Amino acid sequence: MRFGYKLASEGFGPKEIIRQAIRAEEVGFDFVEMSDHFHPWLDVQGHSSFTWTVFGAIAARTERVGLVTGVTCPTVRYHPAIIAQAAATLAIVSDGRFTLGVGAGERLNEHVVGQGFPSVRGRHERLREALEIIRLLWRGGYQSYEGKHLHLEDARVFDLPDQPPVIAVAASGPASVAIAAELGDGLFATEPKPDLVQAYRRGGGDGPRYAEVPMAWAPDEQQAVQAAWQTSRWAVTGWKVMSELPNPVNFEAASRTVTEDDIRQQFAIGPDPDVHVAAVRTYAEAGFDHLVLQNAGPDPDGFLDFYRDTLADRLRALG
Repeated sequence: MRFGYKLASEGFGPKEIIRQAIRAEEVGFDFVEMSDHFHPWLDVQGHSSFTWTVFGAIAARTERVGLVTGVTCPTVRYHPAIIAQAAATLAIVSDGRFTLGVGAGERLNEHVVGQGFPSVRGRHERLREALEIIRLLWRGGYQSYEGKHLHLEDARVFDLPDQPPVIAVAASGPASVAIAAELGDGLFATEPKPDLVQAYRRGGGDGPRYAEVPMAWAPDEQQAVQAAWQTSRWAVTGWKVMSELPNPVNFEAASRTVTEDDIRQQFAIGPDPDVHVAAVRTYAEAGFDHLVLQNAGPDPDGFLDFYRDTLADRLRALG
């Protein structure tokens, strides 16, 4: 079992994100994970720096901690050739510590380049083609590709690592799980659903299984609830909403009726370690073995200290 710290790039500026990553390594996390967004979910979050630049700086200022994109969409805002090159470079400068998490994307980030946002089926078709292109380029040499949606013309990634990065594919249902098992090296999920892991394994997948565990730590439980409601109530809306809305103002409207009780149901809240251990156990029992602690509380350093002093040993005892 390995444990990661979620870098909330929508909630903090890039220099603060780098600082938190360094601290995450110091307190004993195995890896850090960061989303790859163009917009934050809500305007109140106030940030959304360029993940690849920030990860390069983190790689240069850390020695041990792994780096994971959670997740990049390699099909609309980016062409997969760019992601193949970026991931290869980051794998080199991090000395092999980088894992490429990929997914089919959200309209929130992908619509900005003015090419529209595909249907669910179209997203999955594009994701398949993107993974084929990335794998092709990582073989070395000049490569071309003619797909239904994506194309590659006489392209070569010159700087390749000795071992290509692990690719973990985000999945929420049968179609995306099949892509993860067939074309990925690992699975990425946000809910503790045993059927996702079981389907991944039935499809031949045997790699790492990542999942994000929503938490909100604070010395006072109500303070934790209020902080999570203010910045992270969008997470309660569900994937069908999260994937389709175009801008933070839309998430503001969609989450207007979310209550503090809704937050309490979805997040591990407050200072009691038993609450947080129980939340992590749910994901571990569902079959996930790379668990990302996603703190929506108001004090990142307090949470990092809480992990080091109280949580780490208890979590590692889970397996």
